[in-house]
Amino acid sequence: MTATSTDTYDQIGIREDLVDMIWDVSPTETPFISNAPKTKAKQTYHEWQTDSLASVSNTTAIEGADASFAPAAASTRLGNYTEILTKTVIISGTLEATDRAGRDREMAYQEIKRGKEIKRDMESNVCGINNAYAAGNATTRRESASYTTWCTTNTSNGAGAGADPTTIGSTAATDGTQRAFTETLLGTVIDSIFNSGGNPNIIMAGSFNKRALTGFSGNADEVKHNNESQKVINAVSMYVSDYGTLKVVPNRFSRSRDVLVYESSFWAIAMLRDMQSFDIAKVGDSSRKQMLCEYTLEARNEASSGIIRDLTTS
Repeated sequence: MTATSTDTYDQIGIREDLVDMIWDVSPTETPFISNAPKTKAKQTYHEWQTDSLASVSNTTAIEGADASFAPAAASTRLGNYTEILTKTVIISGTLEATDRAGRDREMAYQEIKRGKEIKRDMESNVCGINNAYAAGNATTRRESASYTTWCTTNTSNGAGAGADPTTIGSTAATDGTQRAFTETLLGTVIDSIFNSGGNPNIIMAGSFNKRALTGFSGNADEVKHNNESQKVINAVSMYVSDYGTLKVVPNRFSRSRDVLVYESSFWAIAMLRDMQSFDIAKVGDSSRKQMLCEYTLEARNEASSGIIRDLTTS
């Protein structure tokens, strides 16, 4: 008779095999706000000024003539409203007391997650939507105007209803008929930015139009096969224009139908309240925290940059 072995199926007390790690694939890169300068807002309506030189003149002076005077052109005063992003965490006393895999303190783990979520929300609000600013009141929230709402000088819009904002900041752009992203569209906007005085250094696009840029004819002329390393190269990280080199940045949170072409030093994130976490009064057997930040987008001079709107996304 064959002896019956002692095996795992009938045993009690075998410990679980749970990896002491939590794997999260959620994207956390925020290239627009990470590249933007940071500045300080001091009011809920944050303001700045823009100015420009007089047009180039070919008029010369007559010898001995009296000097003539004209009033100096005033600077332009612009502003954007701050908006508040917030997340909350509530953890029961029992949960915090248990032994958990992948993290030590549950509250600390949840705070880190919420902080990343706020940062992603900020990225989306700055460059992923077509949103005008709103002053807000006791029952409605304040809203910051997004990137596309500031662009009127160097733009390319789709046919039909496609149009720039009527008033920068306070009105949104109007979506038009979507069309394919082409090198001609990109070159036209870069030309316009250069003629306006800008020196763009970043092209930002969603995944579909980043791939479209990779397929531009200039890249097609490059050698893409490296026989020694057995690699096929089909990517563009830099775009060399007639006026300089621009970094090509894919962004999961930018508006997929828009491609941003901008000079990064002319766009800033103005913080009224930096990211913070604070305790909410304890009620019962739980700990509660709120996390928030308050910020706005500072469009220092939109003529430095541009946008190609109404592009196909599939």
